[in-house]
Amino acid sequence: MTASLPKLYLNLYWHMHQPDYRDITSGEYVLPWTYLHAIKDYTDMAYHLESNPGARVSFNFVPVLLDQLEDYVEQFDSGNIRDPLLALLAKDEMKSLTQDERCLILHSCFKGHHEKMLAPFEHYQCLYNMYVKLEPHGKSMFNYLSGQYMADLLVWYHLAWTGESVRRNSPEVQALMNKGSQFTPEDRQTLFKLIATLMRDLIPRYRALESAGQIEISTTPHYHPILPLLLDFRSTRDAMPYAPLPHYQHYPHGKQRARLHIEEAQVSHQRRFGKPANGMWPAEGAVSHDALLLLAEHGVSWTATGEGVLANSLYKSFDRSELPPRHEYLYKPYRVGNAEHEILCFFRDDHLSDKIGFEYANQHADNAVADFIGSLEAIYAQSNGEQSPVVSVILDGENAWEYYPYNGYYFLSQLYAALSQHEHIVMLTPSELAERSLNGSLPLSELPAVAAGSWVYGSFSTWIGSADKNRGWDLLCAAKEVFDSVTQQGLLTEKETQAASRQLAICEGSDWFWWLGDYNSALSVSSFDQLFRQNLANLYRLLKHPAPSNLGLAISSGAIDSTAANAGTMRRGQAAESPT
Repeated sequence: MTASLPKLYLNLYWHMHQPDYRDITSGEYVLPWTYLHAIKDYTDMAYHLESNPGARVSFNFVPVLLDQLEDYVEQFDSGNIRDPLLALLAKDEMKSLTQDERCLILHSCFKGHHEKMLAPFEHYQCLYNMYVKLEPHGKSMFNYLSGQYMADLLVWYHLAWTGESVRRNSPEVQALMNKGSQFTPEDRQTLFKLIATLMRDLIPRYRALESAGQIEISTTPHYHPILPLLLDFRSTRDAMPYAPLPHYQHYPHGKQRARLHIEEAQVSHQRRFGKPANGMWPAEGAVSHDALLLLAEHGVSWTATGEGVLANSLYKSFDRSELPPRHEYLYKPYRVGNAEHEILCFFRDDHLSDKIGFEYANQHADNAVADFIGSLEAIYAQSNGEQSPVVSVILDGENAWEYYPYNGYYFLSQLYAALSQHEHIVMLTPSELAERSLNGSLPLSELPAVAAGSWVYGSFSTWIGSADKNRGWDLLCAAKEVFDSVTQQGLLTEKETQAASRQLAICEGSDWFWWLGDYNSALSVSSFDQLFRQNLANLYRLLKHPAPSNLGLAISSGAIDSTAANAGTMRRGQAAESPT
């Protein structure tokens, strides 16, 4: 009798993404986040699945992230390190560092969550205390910060950005942490070689997990663009009726560009994982009816987005004045389609997803896991044993963990163990859930109309609708018009056209617009603002066309003292409630 009772099916889905940090002019990486997240988060996330064979989850890898991971492997193989910070780690000696190299080390190597990634390490904290004391003295502080200081700081920064699974299983890392200071060139080479090994093994580890049937890997349109905005700026107003829009009425030939991102993503997935992806996470969970049909037209069988999109879509589809209790509509996939194509869409439980992303880091792992399991049990109880709820928990799989003790080691270990052993909870991948829904063994509903929006607040407010974000779109649209004119006139060779198209695709990514805004820190906004404008300038250079002078002007300034949760790297699906 017990075996025949309905279960709760959990779709736990981790999204992995970094924008392209390379400057095509210099060939160097402007920011180091891809390799740092690789040795910390991507390694740990693979480890937890390898250590918990009963757990079944899904990962979304954006192709532009995989491009960079493979590029780093090529750098290690060739010995031509094009990431300045990584190159400094492997530098033979530190006595002859230039002023710029010293500034790069100091400006880079204290970035991270202080409480969880710096303060726990006595020697690293000591290096920080010295810097704080000397920093007010300006450039004269370099008279006191020796080459050995710089060497120790580089080593500790990379140790702090090493995954907890690596710390627990690598004798080399343990030896370095026990040594604590006075690191030699040989010590730095040891750490450098370990980083190389971790990055070489990364994609094969995930491929092996998928081959074993433990995970499903999906993809995203190649360079992470907001598909609905490429198709139609006016889709913004589904969720934001009075939002100001860019001066350009539409993104020139946006549908053609959207198709290209989708097609290139599938080529990438086929090459790396041996088959096309069944599912595609649209960048930022950004969907519209037209965007979903475009995915379906390209053979994508399932996708996912935020709970707010579903609520808005139900209002739009059924002309409701209010919705039923959320457990009656949220916990099942919906079919969206037309006479020719259809796609299944999963909608994330914003509350549960945001608890992992923003709340559980501040709780003991036992309590956090108990709360998560208890929340699922409450959803299961609401079904009254009459149907099997499908709960989708979808979130960033890389940025949350630096806010957890030990990079989330205890939380994830205990979470996977509790879920895989639970009597009523079954962990399945989206493709498995889609198959069961289509054959009638799990609930499935039709969604006649889709209100455009994303997983952040159910709207596009993070990417469009403010003066600075709209200005960013206008700069991109202007560059796209030049791209169209130059390519249509045949002024470039085929190879030159391909290079310009790739650079345009980088500029179309969502991240540049994400960081424009006064809710982000000034330092982060400045980094991404500059890189976006540099990318646009590089596009003009590839098009052999002079860049407009306004690319020299900052688009956004950010906030001097931002209080954005998790330093702006993540956003909640719904606005956080004020404490009562």
